[in-house]
Amino acid sequence: FDVWLMLAFGVVGYVFKKLDYPMAPLVLALVLGDRTEEAARQALIGSEGDLNVFFANGLVTSLILLAFALLLWGPISDLVARLRRKAVPQMG
Repeated sequence: FDVWLMLAFGVVGYVFKKLDYPMAPLVLALVLGDRTEEAARQALIGSEGDLNVFFANGLVTSLILLAFALLLWGPISDLVARLRRKAVPQMG
């Protein structure tokens, strides 16, 4: 199983490299994904399935909102740039 998983992520990494995606997010996801999932599972077990455990603390809420803002920043800025290029007629 581990060899197949390694090969699959190798293919994903190769595709990311060909499409000029940065490698750092892929590596971070591989390294921190299991720990993050385990911590979220433990928090949900401790709160008996209540999702409010993630929003009970102001610091945690602000970090979650920051994470979503950063997640959406790239696609939104690309869309705005594309719309601006269409709106401005090119001379030549």
